[in-house]
Amino acid sequence: MDVPVPTTSSPTTTVPGLFGADGQEFASPPEVPDGPLDPALVDDLETLMNASSLFDVSVVERIGASGDARVAWLLSDFVRIVQRGEMSVAAAEAFEQLTGDTLPGIFAWGEMTDRLLAWDTPAPPGYADIKAILFVAIEPAWAPFFADQDADIDWRHLSWGGVSIDNRPIDEVDRPCPLGCIPALNDPAVTDANGGDWYPDERVVFGVEVNGEVRAYPKNIMEVHEMVNDTLGGREIGMPYCTLCGSAQAYFTDNPPEGFETIELRTSGLLVRSNKVMFDLHTNSVFDTFVGTAVSGPLQDEDLVLEQITVVVTTWAEWKEQHPETTIVAKDGGIGREYRLDPLGSRDDDGPIFPIGDVDGRLPTQEQVLGVITEDGTPVAFPAAAALIALKSDSEVELGGVTLRVDGGGLRATLSGGDEAVSHQSFWFAWSQFHPETLLWNPATTS
Repeated sequence: MDVPVPTTSSPTTTVPGLFGADGQEFASPPEVPDGPLDPALVDDLETLMNASSLFDVSVVERIGASGDARVAWLLSDFVRIVQRGEMSVAAAEAFEQLTGDTLPGIFAWGEMTDRLLAWDTPAPPGYADIKAILFVAIEPAWAPFFADQDADIDWRHLSWGGVSIDNRPIDEVDRPCPLGCIPALNDPAVTDANGGDWYPDERVVFGVEVNGEVRAYPKNIMEVHEMVNDTLGGREIGMPYCTLCGSAQAYFTDNPPEGFETIELRTSGLLVRSNKVMFDLHTNSVFDTFVGTAVSGPLQDEDLVLEQITVVVTTWAEWKEQHPETTIVAKDGGIGREYRLDPLGSRDDDGPIFPIGDVDGRLPTQEQVLGVITEDGTPVAFPAAAALIALKSDSEVELGGVTLRVDGGGLRATLSGGDEAVSHQSFWFAWSQFHPETLLWNPATTS
């Protein structure tokens, strides 16, 4: 039967020029109702999110007939978890009915989510609580994230990365994850530069310097662990690497609010617009990985923002030539593990593998940029390859009071007063979606 629809608001204005990562232009967004959901629709949504409903196609059909495009978010969530089968097909058809758009395939979670992100479709009332039914069922350890009613998380953007949470006790961190998490590497063994001859000169490293101590983190090891908790220059740091958005970052973790333990960063198994979601093991506080802000849990209540450190992306040969005193993570990480030189292979060659919505067309989606936030909060981005070419030809690279220089074959930034500006590289789609107002340096303006 048809479910009554609340009174609708004015039709959504068409927003031209919304393009996906593959260059596809999205259709106009659907009209969106106002007001609370009909109780019968809520019942159907909650039934859908429970495993007991997996074979009741009539539930999905009623949701599709509801006329409330906001609940398309929950259909997308459902398809992400279920992925295959009659119910997934029915959910895709219900999505088309609700939005008036046509999907390119029957198992179209990515296309569904891309559209909802691009349209900025509002979430339905009670969305996080309904979504939690399904997500907590597949990973009970996510329950504290959803339970925090004050969390500053846009639940629409939260999706599953296909792995479990890394909540291993600290004294078991050198053991594999029993349920397939992405395992953090704590206090890795290191060698001097000569001891790093196992790593090919042309391969990428992420270089970090703290209080004069310098270390290189090989990309192949970071691709496996995606999170390192380490001590460098007398400071404790957490270093997430989001392979999906090409971003290695580093944060000081040894200055928690009074009464809290040193922060232990881990990978949750969740994503926000294709960016890994990290959390603190001790408090279950979620962080915005891209900016280091606590967005849920006790550390959000303390308004904690982790202090970020510059990460230089370069080759091992160039880094050790510039920094002969550098250490490098040992070949086995100190845990007796073997690491392939290219663990991800060609996974990212055809663009983002998770939905990201509309993209900023000023650069190719996966072009690497160096991102900086200026003293007044202005984000500035520099295409990394073009900036290096300009600098190596003795041209100045400057925008918005930020000037770049070469360090060990990679890039560092300084502010107009001469102080170093914290910087890191990422794919353009990631930097621009988290900083949509960013200034973008144009190589054509190089002096």
